[in-house]
Amino acid sequence: MKSYLSATRLMIIAGLLFLLFGLLCGVLGGLQYITTDFLSGSLPFYKLRPLHVFSVTAFIILSATGSVYYYLNDLHSLSSSVSKKAVLQSYIFTATSLIIIALFIAGVFGGREYLEYPPQLALPIILFWVLFGWNYLKIVKPINFSKAPVYYWMWGTGILFFFITYLESYLWLFPFFRDNIVRDVTVQWKSLGSMVGAWNMLIYGSAFYLMEKISGNKETARKPLTFFFYFLGFTNLMFNWGHHTYIVPSSPWIRITAYAISMTELLIVGNIILGWRKTVTEVQKNFHNISCKLLTAADLWIFLNLLLAIIISVPAINQYTHGTHITVAHAMGTTIGINTTILLASLYFIATQKDNNLYAENKKMIDAGYWLTNISLFIFWISLITAGYIKGKETIAFSNENFRDIMEHIRPILEAFSISGIGVAIGIFLMAYPLLKSFITSPKAA
Repeated sequence: MKSYLSATRLMIIAGLLFLLFGLLCGVLGGLQYITTDFLSGSLPFYKLRPLHVFSVTAFIILSATGSVYYYLNDLHSLSSSVSKKAVLQSYIFTATSLIIIALFIAGVFGGREYLEYPPQLALPIILFWVLFGWNYLKIVKPINFSKAPVYYWMWGTGILFFFITYLESYLWLFPFFRDNIVRDVTVQWKSLGSMVGAWNMLIYGSAFYLMEKISGNKETARKPLTFFFYFLGFTNLMFNWGHHTYIVPSSPWIRITAYAISMTELLIVGNIILGWRKTVTEVQKNFHNISCKLLTAADLWIFLNLLLAIIISVPAINQYTHGTHITVAHAMGTTIGINTTILLASLYFIATQKDNNLYAENKKMIDAGYWLTNISLFIFWISLITAGYIKGKETIAFSNENFRDIMEHIRPILEAFSISGIGVAIGIFLMAYPLLKSFITSPKAA
């Protein structure tokens, strides 16, 4: 048990430190939108972007994994052998991440978009997921999955498909894929899109468990409707990546299937709207609970980003939005508004199990961070959508091929984006700092 607790704590502390570093890189990168000479000699944008993306991704993976282990221990009391593998996982991923960050700072690259590090460093990350999958199978082996709540299915799906899609993202190493641009781009975007869906399964599974613990209602995670939306999300994980490849001359059935499946997300939007009024009373009752407050914000961002995802999945619109700041808005809204918010809710729940006064003692700081993050993120999100709309319209509708002119037109919007991005970073820092302090100073926090 002691080693398990150390593993969870290590993952969460390392994840939060990667988050803070990623926020710093994001702020510096945003400032370079306004002042192109800012740190251009030591940390140019081509370094800051992968540093920001990888660090935030490391936070998501480590925090999600740490949360899953904590909840599984709550459900099953993990054995010492599982605990030792979890400790090994934390060391492997943290050490590999630090090496990757050092290489990026030194300007050493060798991978593909979003996985820019040399491909040899994929091997320890693959080992991380092998250990995670082995542990999970060992833990759930006695469970009757026909009666298991949905979060068991989501965690298992997330682990399995992250492993599969991560391997798939390295198919470019083989000439059969690398030497055919259409095949290469299609597989790369397919793997990356599905990979995000895989870690979403880990995060959303934790959200279901968290909601069950907060409300005391065990029925929601077992309802047939909940499983319907799980299988709908699973289908989207495998197929709705296709809207990223509309511009690739691949087989028409791929684009048609991707579009049809993307439109099924309307059912999820409808379910959110129908369920909203039923949850208002419960939300008001528990709004003093920081985890509940964060889950409420995530619910709103799920709604907004699903609407945006559906809009940009329409082929006639996608030709204007693809490769513009609208794509970034969707990615940032999902990563910050949904994933980061749910993970912070999870980490606060874990921390407050042993440190009951954590929220009360830091209420002003945490609440200020909560409101600053969400208000700034909305401005940030709208700014990116507006900039993307103008860029897409001028490029496609007006056939303006002068990139410099287009960027000058959207410069004031990008300045608003950069300033609001600083607000988002400060807000998340105000929420993350008390958590980090609690996990570092209190061994009982995890």
